[in-house]
Amino acid sequence: QLDFVESGGGLVQPGGSLRLSCVASGFTLDYYSIGWFRQVPGKGHEGVSCISSDGSTYYADSVKGRFTVSRDNAKNTVFLQMNVLKPEDRGVYHCAADRGVRLQTMCTMTSYYWGQGTQVTVSS
Repeated sequence: QLDFVESGGGLVQPGGSLRLSCVASGFTLDYYSIGWFRQVPGKGHEGVSCISSDGSTYYADSVKGRFTVSRDNAKNTVFLQMNVLKPEDRGVYHCAADRGVRLQTMCTMTSYYWGQGTQVTVSS
């Protein structure tokens, strides 16, 4: 399984920002597309943003213009900069890796291995 260590979550007020990090564990992510997904209690995983090995990006409509995904292959890390956070952005954020899948398709798939994730809470 392709595992990650996610970090950077926390409690933030609406309108605030967080930067999440996702470090690949036990493999090199250079040739993989990486996706950020979030899970809200009582719901399944929802794709937030995906980035391909060549840097192409995809965003869910709900986060377009507010979130930015990036990757640093030298650090084996993918980032998610989240700005203008809303209460509905809350959830446990996870990363997943895939190859040979269109980004939009990857961001709608939920059958990945989910690690521990990082909790994001947006509340005043």
